[in-house]
Parts: sequence; C-alpha cells; structure tokens
Amino acid sequence: MVTVQTIPSPPSVRLLQRNWRWRDSVAAVFLFLATGGIILWQNAHLVVLWDFSYVLETAGRIVNGQMPYRDFPLVHAPLTFLIQAAILRLTGRAFFHHVLYAALVGGLSTVLAWRIGFNVVRRRVAAPWGVAAALAAPLIVLGIYCILPLPNYDCDCGFALLIAIWLLQKIERQPSLALGIAAGLAICVPVFFKQNMGLPFLAAAVGAVVWLLGIRVIWGKQPHQPRNETAALLGVLAGSAAALAATALALHFTMGIRNSLHWTIQFAAQRRLPGVSDMLGIYREPNLLWMLPGVGIGFLFWRRWAVRSRWARVAAFALFAAPFVFTLGSLLLYEDADERAEGLLALWPLLLTLALVVAVTKLVRAGRQAGLRELLPFVLLAAIHGTLLSQQLWGSTYAIWPLLLLLVAELAVWLAETRPADSPSRLRFFPTQVAVLVAVTFLVCGQSYMSSEERLSYAQFPDGPAMHSAFPQLAGMATPGPYLPEFDELLRYAETNIPWNDGIVLTPGEDPFYFVTGRVPQFPVLLFDPATDPYSPAELAQLVQTRGIHWLIVKRDLQIVADPTPDRDEVMKALLPEFAPAAHLRGYDIYRR
Repeated sequence: MVTVQTIPSPPSVRLLQRNWRWRDSVAAVFLFLATGGIILWQNAHLVVLWDFSYVLETAGRIVNGQMPYRDFPLVHAPLTFLIQAAILRLTGRAFFHHVLYAALVGGLSTVLAWRIGFNVVRRRVAAPWGVAAALAAPLIVLGIYCILPLPNYDCDCGFALLIAIWLLQKIERQPSLALGIAAGLAICVPVFFKQNMGLPFLAAAVGAVVWLLGIRVIWGKQPHQPRNETAALLGVLAGSAAALAATALALHFTMGIRNSLHWTIQFAAQRRLPGVSDMLGIYREPNLLWMLPGVGIGFLFWRRWAVRSRWARVAAFALFAAPFVFTLGSLLLYEDADERAEGLLALWPLLLTLALVVAVTKLVRAGRQAGLRELLPFVLLAAIHGTLLSQQLWGSTYAIWPLLLLLVAELAVWLAETRPADSPSRLRFFPTQVAVLVAVTFLVCGQSYMSSEERLSYAQFPDGPAMHSAFPQLAGMATPGPYLPEFDELLRYAETNIPWNDGIVLTPGEDPFYFVTGRVPQFPVLLFDPATDPYSPAELAQLVQTRGIHWLIVKRDLQIVADPTPDRDEVMKALLPEFAPAAHLRGYDIYRR
C-alpha cells in the first residue's frame, strides 16, 4: 500500500484561497469588461481633438528624439507622454492602440478600486462583499477613463494612486520590509504623472508614515500591532527616498533637473494655480446649508435613539438619504444636462466634509493605537484636494471618482463602528444601506453625467452622425461635425504641396497633424494655449525666423468651443507679415513664407 503525503500549502497561498473565491473572479471580469466597454463605446462616437493631439503630438516629439523641458516646453509631468511614446515606438502610429491602452487601464483601475474598497469594509460592516461591489459599480460609468476616454495624465495618475493605496493597505495587513520598499516606490510614481495630484499624495503618505513612527518611538509598540510594522514603515521612507533620488539623477542626465522644475513647478503654478478663495469655493455650495445639518441630525438619531425607537431609525436613514434622493430627483426635475451635472457634483463637498469628520474622529479615538488604516482617509483627502488645484470641482473630478467612493466606504465603516454597543443586530445593516444608496445614486446619475458628455462641453459635438477619417492612422476615430473630413483635406494638401522637411506652425494646434504625417515638429510650441505656451506674440514671430518656419496653418473651424488663444489677434498680427496666402481650405487658411 502506497501512502501519499499531502504537502500543506504555504500560508500566503492559503490566505489567497480564503480571500479570493469564484465570485471574486466573476466580479473582477465583469467590472473590467464593463468599464473597458464603456471606454471603447465613448471612443466609437466622439474624440476631443484638443486633448488627443496634445498628448500624442508631444509623445511623437519624444519618439523623434526631442527631450521635453530641454528641447521644448512642457508644463506636465513626463510619464504619460513617455508611456504613449513607448506605444508609438512599439506599435506605430495608430489611434486605436491608444484607445486600447485607455480601456485596459480604465478596466484595471475599477477592479483595483473594488478590491481596495473590500479591504476597507471587510469584517467591519455587514455584507462587506456586497458593499464593495455596490461601491465599485458606479465606476463602470465614472471610472478614470470613462469621462475623458483618451490617454490623459490625470487618468494615469489616478491609476497610479490606486496602486499605491493598495500597497499601503497591504502593509497594514501583512507588513514586511520588502513590501514597505515597494509601497515607498509606488507613492512616488503619481508625482511623475501629474504634479498637483501626486505631490500632495506623496506628502500626506510620507507624513502618515512619519507620524506613525513618531508614535511608536514616543509610546512604544502596542500589543495589537504586527511584529514587522516598524520595518515596513521604514521601508516606505527608504523606498520613496531611493525613488526620488534615482529620478533626480535620471532627469539631471537627460532633460535637466532645473529645466524640469522650471516648467512643471514654477511655470505650471504661475499659469494654473488658483487662489485660496477659488479652492474654498467648492465649500460654498448652497445645498450644503441644508445637507450638512440634515446629515448631522441623522447621525444623532442613529447614535442616541436608534436602539429604542424604530421611528428614530427611519428618521436617521431619511436624513442621511435626503441629499442623495434629491440628486436622484434632479434627473426628473431638470431637463438641462448642465443642471443635472451640478446636482451630482454638489455631492462632492458634502462627502469631503463628512470624510474629514470621519478621519479626525477615527484618529482621535484610535490614539496611540492608530495605524495606516486610520490615516488613509487623510491621504485620500490630500490627493483629492491637490487634484482640485487644476480646474476646481467642475473640471478636475473626472479621474478621481474612485477616491471619493473609497471615502464613502470609510464613512460606512465609521457608521458601523459608532453603532451603540447594546444595539440589536438588525442595526448593523444601517451602514450597508447608506453605502448602497450612495452607490445607486452615483451609478444612476453618473450614467447620465457620462452619456450627456457634460464634462466635455468645452468641445463641440454637433447633432448628426459620427464622421470618420480616411487616413489609416486615425482608423477607429469618430466624432460628429465636419472636423475630421476637413482635417483629411488639410492632410492631402500637405502631402502634395508642403515639402517633408519644411517647418510648419499650426495654430491653435487642435489637430494631430504630426501624429498622422510622421513629420518632425520644428517649432517649440504645438498648442497655443496660455497654460502651455510661454511665449509672447513678438517672441513667437522671432522663433518663426530663427527656426526656419516656411508654412503657417490657421484653423478656422475649431472643435473646441472657446478660442484657446486669448491674444489671437496679436499673435496673427505678429506672424502674418512674414507670410503670404497659399490656400484657403474648408476649415483652414494656409500661408507660405
């Protein structure tokens, strides 16, 4: 008789088997495919030429050997452009490759946000798997790439933030030096996608680690804290320091660290940094005057009288639910997409205020026993408010909805932890009900917000069928209006009449001209916008002479609603004396020097 000895699985494998079940696989696949499908659907019927051109034209310059910050001005951090440059280098000039990238990253971000949310709520609220799935569902329509479905630095930074948050969570549960170093490296990455998002996040994460280490030094190790926690926290600091040092060296020997700091910090802050009053403007939302007091009274009903009275429980839920029911009702009250969007975005200041209250009370209650779990809401709040520095509430939230929903998960946990000790077991479902109501509101109103394209109202999408380009590089690109057929006419003219090596200036730079043609830009500015163009009209005219520019192409029929060049008349007055009219196309005027 042969005896077969069973070798036990390693602890890590057994832990994975306990934490991941078949329903998790089904949920992950569904969230990934649904989010990616929305992104593909978005790209199938619209494109914002302004945003697409800026990212891909800049990536093309890098492929051609031009260094950002050193050879041409760039106000954004480099990683998004380097990633798109790598795609261009590996797969060639094809629009759809970059769409697939957005769909892949968008789908992964939804799955990652779902797992982070599950780690927040598990063993702390009733039905944690259902709560996490419900809070992830809105990201199918509000995920990082669903609103603006093209390669973008905010969206990439949102994905990098989620990876870093997930690693910080793992330190809380399974601390080790190696994991700490990995987390330290990860918390630095968002800085190099978008500086106003990544820098506050990095500062908050490092501050949280230093805070915890200080507590451990002052009060000593607490009994419930894991054995390797201090090593993991020190690893975070070591990893972040190593990442920043290595990046500084790389910048110094390639683009120039002084050049990088000038364009991404000094110039970017000069052109885009809002004042304090603008930042605090989101908290002057009129609806907060009734939403916040109502939620506060609802919490009193929940905390003091819900145990003894069913009516108190009903009143507590009604007061918590009122802001979200009001937002759902706005879909019926208002026909204008702008007003519906305002109703949804008005929930941001409410939830951010509640999240701050939650974060402070949790930290005070934990005291010397606080860990990364208690400090995570502060890190999320720092990243969110850093994002709002760019275009405030209306313009900046499109890539950080996952962070807001993670704060909702923290709110649900807080409600569960503040439940009276002698309360009946049926009360444990109250936080779950609140979280599901918030998720339903975001899913229903978010679908309307996404499909109305209200966030993209800075571009024109006329009624009518989506038009396509005849050029293979733009296969799959579609948008209503005459913009792509007119661009095709320009491309055909350039093929026939403009020599390959002639320098060209295209103003305002809305079209992906160099992406399609493969020509090398010879002018330092491709996008004539105050946020990206550092030159005065006189300096532009001088650059036209020193760079040997032979052609000036002026787009008349813009997809973007407002003329992005506020001093357009002065620019044209400075440039046109150097040129003579050469052609008048349907959407463009062409001049030859």
